[in-house]
Amino acid sequence: MSTQMTITRSEMQKCAQQLLTGTQRIWTFTGTLGAGKTTLVQEMLTTLGVTGPIVSPTYTYVCIYRLADGRTVYHFDLYRLLTVQDFMHAGFDEYLNDENGLCFIEWPEIIESILPQKNVRRVTIEYADSEKRLISFELSSSSGTK
Repeated sequence: MSTQMTITRSEMQKCAQQLLTGTQRIWTFTGTLGAGKTTLVQEMLTTLGVTGPIVSPTYTYVCIYRLADGRTVYHFDLYRLLTVQDFMHAGFDEYLNDENGLCFIEWPEIIESILPQKNVRRVTIEYADSEKRLISFELSSSSGTK
C-alpha cells in the first residue's frame, strides 16, 4: 500500500517521523535533482538523535552516523556510482546486511537488484510546486512483493 502526502519544508520533520515508524532497516529515496531527498534524510537523522554536522555523501558515497542506542546509520548517495559492481567492490553491500544498522539510500536505482525484497521503505519525492513536495512511500511486504 502506498501513502502520499504533500508537504512544505516546515512539515518535513513530521514526514521524517512518519517514515521512521515500522521495523524496516532500509529506506530508498528517488526523485529529481533538488527535490529534497538529502533534506528529508537529514530530518530523519535529526529525528533519530544525530547531532553535529549532517552532510550529503555526494562525493564520498556514504556518511556513517552512530546513534545513542548503539545502532549505525549509513547514508548513501549513489548518484555518481556507475555500476552495482562498483558498490560491491567498495564493500558497501556489507552495510546492507548489518543487522544493527539502518541504511538511507539516495539514488538507489543502480543497486535495486541486490536490495532485499522485503521490509524496504521506498520513498519518492516529486515537486508539487516551487514550495511543496509530493512524498510517496510504500513498504515492501514480508512476502517479497511490493
